[in-house]
Amino acid sequence: QLRVVESGGGLVQPGGSLRLSCAADGFTMDDYTVVWFRQAPGKEREGVSCISVSGLISIYADSVKGRFTISRDKDKNEAYLEMSALKPEDTAVYSCAAIRDYYSNIDYFKVDFFEYWGQGTQVTVSA
Repeated sequence: QLRVVESGGGLVQPGGSLRLSCAADGFTMDDYTVVWFRQAPGKEREGVSCISVSGLISIYADSVKGRFTISRDKDKNEAYLEMSALKPEDTAVYSCAAIRDYYSNIDYFKVDFFEYWGQGTQVTVSA
């Protein structure tokens, strides 16, 4: 079965940190752009961060800029989202998605046709 699988979510206090992982299962993610999304209850899905195939280009939503860092490890066939200075408003289900290639003229936060979507991992920021 070809899929991406997220892990690393949990309960953390405000100001804390978490590291989410997105692992490719059954395929090689080397040639794929990876995007992290989140969705809080009652809210629309929000693009959080995107990393290009090369790993040289990373894009962040304004709401997480300076606090979150996206990265990828092709040897491990994984991508990551390092989250720090977490706030209660960061509480959401975080999902990763992958699409082949990277094009600079595409806003990946608005793309719907990803080839792979994960099931998501819950992140709760609360005292």
